[in-house]
Amino acid sequence: MPRRLLGPILVVELTAALLTVLSIAPGDFDRRTIMMSLLVCGLGIVHSEVALRVERVRRRIIDTLHVDLSSVWTFAAAVLVPPVLAVAVAAVVFTHLWWRSWRPRVAVYRHVFSTATIVLSCLAAAAVAGVHRDGGSGLDGEGAGVLLLAGAILVYTTVNTALVAGAVAMSNPQPDISKALGRWDDILLEFATLSLGAITAVALSINPMLVVLVLPPLLVLHRAVLVKHLEEAANTDGKTGLLNAAAWHVQAERVLHRRRRADGMRGVLVLDLDHFKAVNDTHGHLAGDHVLAAVADILRTEVRERDLVGRFGGEEFVVMLAGLEGSGSAELEAVADRIRRRVADLRVEIPTPDGPLSVMGLSVSIGCALSPDTGVDLRDLLQAADKALYVAKGAGRNAVRMGSVQLGRAPLRPVTTTGPEAGD
Repeated sequence: MPRRLLGPILVVELTAALLTVLSIAPGDFDRRTIMMSLLVCGLGIVHSEVALRVERVRRRIIDTLHVDLSSVWTFAAAVLVPPVLAVAVAAVVFTHLWWRSWRPRVAVYRHVFSTATIVLSCLAAAAVAGVHRDGGSGLDGEGAGVLLLAGAILVYTTVNTALVAGAVAMSNPQPDISKALGRWDDILLEFATLSLGAITAVALSINPMLVVLVLPPLLVLHRAVLVKHLEEAANTDGKTGLLNAAAWHVQAERVLHRRRRADGMRGVLVLDLDHFKAVNDTHGHLAGDHVLAAVADILRTEVRERDLVGRFGGEEFVVMLAGLEGSGSAELEAVADRIRRRVADLRVEIPTPDGPLSVMGLSVSIGCALSPDTGVDLRDLLQAADKALYVAKGAGRNAVRMGSVQLGRAPLRPVTTTGPEAGD
């Protein structure tokens, strides 16, 4: 564990333990609440076993704990039983899931911290749901109960997301808030899972046999999430996390032919790392992979989130930018030159058995092409940028060149002198 994380993580875990102890009340352990806790706990374990294969595949292709479908049962416990019993259900269900599905990929300290965040989320949700439960009116779907369930869902999500995002942000020297918080579809999936947990709680409070109606949609949700993650894995380059060539082509065609006034002009950058073979030959292919990943990070940070960044293979990358202002060419070249300068300043630290290895002195050549307003084909746009790339390499590398596109063919018009010339 990174040392800077040790203090905050211990604070979260000790807080979870302390609040659990403080939540114990004399009347918590009556026969009804114990039986309900055992039922929810058993259902959570059965669900984990039934979905075991799907969950193992899902955890092999992603490495995030933002969303976990076992929250159906932990949230139901937070709503139905006293806080200390809800904590016990969450600890058992979550630990069983870790032991059966995640253990090879998730370290013990990460599991303990994740369990602590779930415990705190359950305690917060139980505090909200307990207002209605303690009133004795039951979870029968009346107005006040529905509002409190919605409030409990919001509190559970907020606490869990804030704690996980804080840990992710602190573990990264340059935190990305969007990555720390998770994607919008992950957040929506969490809300959907908790909503299913609320339905489960209502079903169990009315008639425990109704819970059999919850399991089929939950298993279907598992499959749908797996399909989505498999699709993302198929579209992603394994070394850089960027779009692979096929996925980039499909999405770039869609962006290129989309006709909305707000989209503005579109442009393409084709980038090639100069003398990349020398990095592999000198330091090995693992060092080369670190360099590719570092360059990919630069590309992601230097363009907007809606821009398409892909790896074409080897040391070649491609970017499509939409919504370019004015004539478009000046902004396109400015982005390209910013990337060129960032790569030139890049210093990649690579851990080795003999100590850290630093790779520096990198450079990139970039060809640019701007799309005409109508009738352009992606192939023509890429051909113009690719020809401009070779002009940049012929000019001494570490340079940016602009190509022009004409329908059906792509004659080159070098117009920039960014970067050193061949004689420099």
